Amino acid sequence: MFLKLTRPAPPAVELRPLALADGREVDVRWVRDPRARRLRLIVTEKGARLTLPRGVSERLALSFLHEHRDWLATQFDRQPALAEPPLVRGGTDALPLRGGEVPVHWREGRYVRTRLEDEGIVLQLPERASDAQLKASLRDFYQQQARQDLGAWLPRYLPGLPRAPRQFTLRPLSSLWGSLSPSDELKLDLSLVLGRPSAFEYVLVHELCHLVHANHSRAFWREVEARWPGWREERDYLRGDGLALKGRLARLIR
Repeated sequence: MFLKLTRPAPPAVELRPLALADGREVDVRWVRDPRARRLRLIVTEKGARLTLPRGVSERLALSFLHEHRDWLATQFDRQPALAEPPLVRGGTDALPLRGGEVPVHWREGRYVRTRLEDEGIVLQLPERASDAQLKASLRDFYQQQARQDLGAWLPRYLPGLPRAPRQFTLRPLSSLWGSLSPSDELKLDLSLVLGRPSAFEYVLVHELCHLVHANHSRAFWREVEARWPGWREERDYLRGDGLALKGRLARLIR
């Protein structure tokens, strides 16, 4: 006798309009997810999404949205920054890196390569290189730069931790900035290397502190405070500029 394995049903999704305080109307995706533990509102390049745990009433969800209308308006005001053109072969003259705009120099070569030199970012391309090859090279470049930063920061934090992460992964994340799995795999959003380094380092510290406390308890935040007293400023920076960073990286490498 064989048991038929069934996959759990995907979360139910419903699109609802929401009136902001300034009179604008925006669409919010309501996602009822039984795995969720709390109400959560995020904004990505795909728009606004409200995640509802099992049993949360519509009245409570609407109240939650009303309380966050100003925050939503601020996030949507930043949307024009996401409308920048993607990487233009031979035409893009600067690329984001570590909170600044670095000059780009286009060169011909036998193979695709992106590297950082004294004069800026050098994009080397054969004449017949595809756009996909160019974007893959740029993604590898950002991963290399991010790993260099991690290599410089980690030695100052590891001695005070019970253990080191088993593995590091750098890739675009849809909403989170980082996560630590039960197997101690640390994932970080690749777009962090586009923003200011202090915010990137804060996210690293935040996730490393989960090796001490696998929650967001007061004890956890005391660990963060001890290692990064200015964490609130970095959190506010990511809440304000984070959507633009994620959106810009997506347009550059996807």
